[in-house]
Amino acid sequence: MVNQILFPNLGISLTVQESFRVFGFSIYWYAIIIVAGMLLAVLYAVKMFPKKGLEQDDLFNMFLIALPTAIICARAYYVIFSWNDYKNNLWQIFNIRGGGLAIYGGVIGATAVVLLYCTRKKISFAKVLDVLAVGLLIGQAVGRWGNFINAEAFGDPNRPTHLPWAMTILGVAENVHPTFLYESLWNAVGILLLLLYQKKLQKADGELFLTYLAWYGLGRFWIEGLREDSLMLITAPIQIRVSQVLAGLSVLAGIIGIAVLRKKAIQKGAEHVAKGL
Repeated sequence: MVNQILFPNLGISLTVQESFRVFGFSIYWYAIIIVAGMLLAVLYAVKMFPKKGLEQDDLFNMFLIALPTAIICARAYYVIFSWNDYKNNLWQIFNIRGGGLAIYGGVIGATAVVLLYCTRKKISFAKVLDVLAVGLLIGQAVGRWGNFINAEAFGDPNRPTHLPWAMTILGVAENVHPTFLYESLWNAVGILLLLLYQKKLQKADGELFLTYLAWYGLGRFWIEGLREDSLMLITAPIQIRVSQVLAGLSVLAGIIGIAVLRKKAIQKGAEHVAKGL
């Protein structure tokens, strides 16, 4: 499939193919971009694990169990909240080549199996999460460009925008927010903020992941409100978007968690001072 994507106010017109063929097989750019994001995230983790006193063998073991779990959970999350699109054709549930993966489902699934692994191996779950926080943002920042290729995850056509970067998809939507781009940029800024926070402000293990929850949740809550294809928890009498609920909970969990860790760090520091006296 070919998508014609324009940014009229910028004079940009792009013809984007969703896939290409190699030896008769269709290869989807969406899948390539998602894999590229994962690989960049893993490369970052490979570099950071030794610095946190963690073993790289454990990283690869976690990756091998977290990757399929994340894909299954991301798909399951999407299908559950889009059940009307699949209930009459169940085989389509297994067709993920063209998209239909929900980030929150993947993050929840991957985090759960990493927790189980860390518990069994007696590894610091908080340290692992701090590494994964930056890796997740790397993967998400890159992965959102898969939505661009598929011409999906854009703003609501019923609420057009006339901002300079308004996007038009011929035959689909006109003058909509490029929400895939908003989230990609938000995540890219988040990477820089987390790296700076880690270097200058972090007081306890786990703080970086909690900062990720708060930052990503804040951005996702805002961006989700602009999107046309949100998964809905309730549609009447009011619309409640699933991702906005989770985003709001993420922000609260992040802020409260950081406050708790900071308080413990201050108390621990005071105890050390008292012992020194």
